[in-house]
Formats: sequence, structure tokens, C-alpha cells
Amino acid sequence: MVFLLLALIPLVLSFLYFPQTEHVNHILTSRGSQTPPRLLLLTAHPDDESFFFSPTILSLLEGTDGIVPEIFSLCLSNGDADGLGKIREQELADSLAILGVEQGKHWVLDHPELQDNITLTWDAEVIVEVIQPFVTSNQITAILTFDFQGISSHPNHRSLPAGALHLRRNFVSGTNQTAPRVWSLVTVPLLPKYTGLSSAVLEKLKILLRKASAKDGVLAVDAANNPKFVSGLSEYVITARSILAHASQIVWYRRLNMLFSRYMWVNEWIEL
Repeated sequence: MVFLLLALIPLVLSFLYFPQTEHVNHILTSRGSQTPPRLLLLTAHPDDESFFFSPTILSLLEGTDGIVPEIFSLCLSNGDADGLGKIREQELADSLAILGVEQGKHWVLDHPELQDNITLTWDAEVIVEVIQPFVTSNQITAILTFDFQGISSHPNHRSLPAGALHLRRNFVSGTNQTAPRVWSLVTVPLLPKYTGLSSAVLEKLKILLRKASAKDGVLAVDAANNPKFVSGLSEYVITARSILAHASQIVWYRRLNMLFSRYMWVNEWIEL
């Protein structure tokens, strides 16, 4: 039994070491002709990009089939709930630099109606009003944001997909720019949300099995077309570094998040 467990260690480590992706081309394909794709990460607070979206950011910036999209980031509040807004703005800039998002392609807002508040749902029309200029001026082809559960159920998170959808449905541009597609990060149930390492191994195994089935002309039973990004060990380390850049937010439960959260390793997306 001990020998079997020891024999499994190299296999598990190999699964953890290498990143895996699936159906990434769906996110990279726009309805217009913009090349390369220009993707906007829409978040609510500084540190969202690290705790939830890092596997996607790091993988996209590595490129897929020779396509490296331009990544932009727009954070709708500076996280000033505890009076640390200015500090958190700088922490966000440091974190995005670690993740590879270029200077001049990320912004953080401090709007009176979009303040960090765990009891407040943001108005979709206000969200549209503030994000429309960034979308049009940067010719954004797709918006990446939370889903309607917001991963942590924070009402600010849950407000973002409603705002992004409202923008897409009522898109107005002074050019021939096509309305951006809207992709949301899938919220998983509570238990798998905190099984980070095992989630990474399991998801990589599923992806490899589906790819093998596709080569053999067999359709995998649970083969959804959802884009999926699963980090390797080096990507996990970069994600951890980006989280630690948010020094004002590093309390005990966030350290536990770094150890156990699925979103340190796995991102799955659906189009709204």
C-alpha cells in the first residue's frame, strides 16, 4: 500500500506541474474582426483579480495557438470600506504587474455610487455609464467578470454581470464596433470551492481524458464547451505572489484561501 502511494506521487506532481486549458478559443473569438482579441477583466474590488481570476489571466497572456490577447483591467471601486482606498489602489497596481497586465491597461475607479459595501447592490445603469467609455475607447471584444452568484455572494460582485449584460444589450458606439461578448466565471458549490489541489488534479485529468476521447472520435459524456483554465505549479506561485501584494488584506482566512481555494487553480467560464 505504501509502495502504491509512493508510486502515485510523481503522477500527482506531474498533473500539478503543467497547466491545462480547454475551449479557450471561444473566449478569443469575437463577433467583429478585431485582432488580436482585446479582453476587459471587470472586477469589483482590488484583490479580486488575484483571488478569483489569476488562472485565466496568466494562461491568456501565455498565448493560445499563437494568439496572445490584449488584457485590460477595470476595477469599479478602490475597496475603501475600511478607509484604505489609496493603499489598495497601489496594491492593485503591484498585483497586476506581477500577473503581467501592462501599465496603462488597468484602471481603478472611486465612484460615489460604486463604493465597496457588503450590503449594497450596484445599479446596472451606473455600471454601464462608467464602463462604456473604457469599452469603446479600447475596442474591447469581450468582458470577463463574475457570474450572478459572485463566487463569494458579495452583492458588489453579483452586480457586475447585470451591468455588463445591460451594456451589451444597449451597446452604442460612434464607430462600427461590435458589442462585446460577456463571459462569467462559474461559481461552484461550497465543498468543491475549497478543494484546491484535488480540484486541479481532477480537472486536468478530465481535460486530458476529453482530449483523448476527441482524438478517438468519441464524445466525452460531460464534455461541455465551457472555456476552462487550470494552473500549474509555477502559475500558482505567481498567483500567491500577486495576492501577497495586497498586504493590507492578508488576514488569516485569506491565507487559508490561498491554500484551499479552487480559484487559485481552476477557472471555468460561461457566456451570458
